[in-house]
Amino acid sequence: MEFNPINIFGSIIVIIMLIPNIIYGLRSKNIQTKNKNKIMNIIEQIGRYASMTLMVLPLFVWKFGFSNVFMMLVYIFGNGILLMTYWIVWIFYFKRHTYSRAMTLAIVPTIIFLLSGLTLSHCALVVAAVLFGVGHIYVTHQNNKK
Repeated sequence: MEFNPINIFGSIIVIIMLIPNIIYGLRSKNIQTKNKNKIMNIIEQIGRYASMTLMVLPLFVWKFGFSNVFMMLVYIFGNGILLMTYWIVWIFYFKRHTYSRAMTLAIVPTIIFLLSGLTLSHCALVVAAVLFGVGHIYVTHQNNKK
């Protein structure tokens, strides 16, 4: 299976991941970060926006698609399970903020980006996912440690 110039499935995944983040941002007007490491903040943001962009657009790849049916099924079902997990954890996080929930909300999107990059054989997405994961997990840990 190959994609057109825009990966509709990737677009849907990104939108589904953004919805609870937007809701949280609207509810929490005065979000303050405890993390003072500007390099890690930059790495997180580069990884975040690169991952989201590469989920949607076939940049830096000759062929944007799956190498076989198994990879397509792993992409669909793996991301489906991860997105459900992400939303469930967000529901609990809205009720009560805990360190473990915050860390789960940092790890799950990293795995979604990594899984997508690996199943699509998209090296740039894998690199962006690793950057995002390193930055996001570090920043989340710094912001939520006691």
